[in-house]
Amino acid sequence: MKDITCQVLVVGAGPGGYVAAIRAGQLGLDTVVVEAKRPGGTCLNVGCIPSKALIHAADEYLKVREMAAGRRVPGIRVAEPEFDLAACREWKDGIVNRLTNGVAALLKKARVKTVEGWARFRDGKTVEVETALGVQVIRAEHVIIATGSQPVELPSLPFGGRVISSTEALALETAPERLVVVGAGYIGLELGIAFRKLGSAVTVVEATDRILPLYDGELTRPVKANLDELAITLHLKAKARGMAGGEALLVEAADGSELRLPADKVLVTVGRRPLTGDWGREELALDMNGPFIAVDDRCRTSMRGVYAIGDVTGEPMLAHRAMAQGEMVAEVIAGEKRAWDKVAIPAVCFTDPEIVTAGLSPDQARTAGIEIRTAQFPFQANGRAMTTEAEDGFVRIVARADNHLVLGLQAVGSGVSELSASFALALEMGCRLEDVAATIHAHPTLGEAIPEAAMRALGHALHI
Repeated sequence: MKDITCQVLVVGAGPGGYVAAIRAGQLGLDTVVVEAKRPGGTCLNVGCIPSKALIHAADEYLKVREMAAGRRVPGIRVAEPEFDLAACREWKDGIVNRLTNGVAALLKKARVKTVEGWARFRDGKTVEVETALGVQVIRAEHVIIATGSQPVELPSLPFGGRVISSTEALALETAPERLVVVGAGYIGLELGIAFRKLGSAVTVVEATDRILPLYDGELTRPVKANLDELAITLHLKAKARGMAGGEALLVEAADGSELRLPADKVLVTVGRRPLTGDWGREELALDMNGPFIAVDDRCRTSMRGVYAIGDVTGEPMLAHRAMAQGEMVAEVIAGEKRAWDKVAIPAVCFTDPEIVTAGLSPDQARTAGIEIRTAQFPFQANGRAMTTEAEDGFVRIVARADNHLVLGLQAVGSGVSELSASFALALEMGCRLEDVAATIHAHPTLGEAIPEAAMRALGHALHI
């Protein structure tokens, strides 16, 4: 097989990798991307997209069940519904196929050559790819490592049989009668809530003393209330010890007692780790930052001509961070003056209700020694929230006390993920409370809560 020589080699076609490859191709660079599976990575194939499809389907099913029970909008009556998870899975897979095919088409449009197979580095400029036709050698002037991450496996609960990761959870053809989720982070709660709405009896085991430990208590309180309403059993400060008899999860409770939780499936969601093995990292002289590849503000590694982007470079492990890094690196290689100077990377938790954060929380700002003004506007006072039966939650704004520069925006509520763009834009533009308060937001929308929170922080709230 003839060797390939190119200007840019991208290892991994996840969100960061495929964006880097497309942008490099657009800039006229001879680019090759290597991917062992389908383009799109974890996010598109077995993560963000399929999980949101399942969450949407679960939400719709619960709404119809509640309508059948007479607990939704007065005047709407329907028959008791049924749910076919296998058919839903086909619909979900169809969405994934459309998107992965779309990515492949975009790579082709940008004149990027795609090599299917597992890449392994010989040195900082050369990789060997195990393809279906044999070993393909690729040499490049510039290399972008975008190998992503994978679920963390607990030694006491190795994946297999009843113990599954989020990948297997999204491939189930029937909802398990009894599901135990280990880990109350965003992945565990998103999927746990979805399966509860589909009829599973769900129990969550969390080692810390609260759910969603990366979010503050004000934001997680409505989520906790909904877990109670959905009758999801929660064990905090509890440790999963392993399977007992193959059919139950052995748990050490907060008081030291032993619990046996019967489970048809045990979903382990205790985090993700960077995929830094099995592709020849030992052949490279890369500086590391703990388990991650160390990079500078241009995503350059310690090796000249070698870049790294996405989950393999550290937190936050978010697809949109990887995409932004990929675009930047392609432009850096093309000779453009670019550096990582993002003010904020918004994060969304697709629980019920949703949580979105951008920038600093009040506690984070105070810890940094900043005197702040902060205020909330509740959705109970928002007309759009009322008309969609989604009054739980609020928008919160955090700003400097001296010059009113906005430092952070957060929200919890139904559909608030769509506010993340406004939050990020306000922070990147360097808005002050007065700017946000003076910006006209359409009525009736959830977005009206953003200027209302700013006005409240300024001391002249209009609708509360």
